[in-house]
Amino acid sequence: MKLTLLGGGGFRVPLVYRALLGDHGEGRVTELALYDLDASRLATIRKVLADQSAGHRHPPAVTVTTDLDEAVTGADFVFSAIRVGGLAGRAADERIALEEDVLGQETVGAGGISFGLRTIPVATAIARRIAALAPDAWVINFTNPVGMVTEAMTAHLGDRVIGICDSPVGLGRRVAGTLGADPAHVRLDYVGLNHLGWLCGLYAGGRDLLPSLFEDEAALTSFEEGKLFGADLLRTLGALPNEYLHYYYFNRESVRAARAAEQTRGAFLHSQQQRFYDAMGTADGPPVPRAAWNAWDATRLERETTYMAENRDAVGMGERDSCDLESGGYEQVALSLMRAIARDERTTLILNVRGRGRIPVLDDDAVIEVPCHVDANGARPIAGAPLPDHGTGLVCSVKAAERSVIHAAGTGERTQAVKALTIHPLIDSYAVAERLLDAYQRHFPELAYLRR
Repeated sequence: MKLTLLGGGGFRVPLVYRALLGDHGEGRVTELALYDLDASRLATIRKVLADQSAGHRHPPAVTVTTDLDEAVTGADFVFSAIRVGGLAGRAADERIALEEDVLGQETVGAGGISFGLRTIPVATAIARRIAALAPDAWVINFTNPVGMVTEAMTAHLGDRVIGICDSPVGLGRRVAGTLGADPAHVRLDYVGLNHLGWLCGLYAGGRDLLPSLFEDEAALTSFEEGKLFGADLLRTLGALPNEYLHYYYFNRESVRAARAAEQTRGAFLHSQQQRFYDAMGTADGPPVPRAAWNAWDATRLERETTYMAENRDAVGMGERDSCDLESGGYEQVALSLMRAIARDERTTLILNVRGRGRIPVLDDDAVIEVPCHVDANGARPIAGAPLPDHGTGLVCSVKAAERSVIHAAGTGERTQAVKALTIHPLIDSYAVAERLLDAYQRHFPELAYLRR
């Protein structure tokens, strides 16, 4: 089976390969095709994967290419993890937004809108090529902002494109561990949009364990989200928010912390990863066993340790605990999704799919993030908790902004891009929206398609 990974020179590719190396079942991936525009980064990641595969029997063969058509032709599955503008673009998104005293995080607010405006035209062009060259392939979208990019791609791929994120399963894993339940044997009742959802129930043995968590303050504040939001707010909400809702519930504090930080998250990651790629590209002398892997893994650990550091600073939370360092494992979510489809192994996963009425205030084609049944026919939302009453307006506002971004990316109408910025809950001014878009267009040549 052939898996194509778009953005194959990206830093997180070894996480996917690690999951593939651990899969020994029938119908496993035998060929991994890495596609990227940057040949030097492809070469670096190929070295890391070669170190990873040492000692493994029959690892997936790795090929690299800078030709999209070559990469997707014959693919059974396509993982899309592209980053238009690179991490330098993310850093610029953040800096430009903070100059207007608004958040520029890559999936939230102004930064997410700028990133979406750059990414959707490329993602939809890729979707058209996949539809033409590999019409039977399933596309698993990692590309941020996952919700709006996945929704834009459905216009060309229908339900054969599915978005994934590891935040919900990471939250569920931490809560289950806190409650003494086996994360592998609990059912999560989660509802919302990508990076804008709530865990409304966690069931084990047919019983919802969340009410007991809200009654135990020590337990409620023992894991990352509990520390981040605080027991009082969580009890008031009556649900556990995705970590990205911290940008909404603590907006002023988040902006202050971001402005006070020595550098933004994007700037940190850009410099950190650039050092890694530069060092690997200039390495000389005799080869050192597993040098590429060791360099990558050390960089990865630093990345995980500093995740959402500004938000922790905003509430005086301090360093991450070791038990919080493990993410939900987006590569494991992707592998589980791929197995379920390829082998017709029915499972339940939290995914980004067209809602089909699952959230009644949104239309059927709106991409939402909810638990889904998955089998050879794809992913279908299952019944569950309604949106929390306090989240309904927020979800509708953010979805409206996403739709305006998708419209602007498809038509080139600049007014739709300004509309998206104006109506987003984290941006409170039409004048600010105009200035933000002017600044983003001056910085990013990719946004030249937006016309007045």
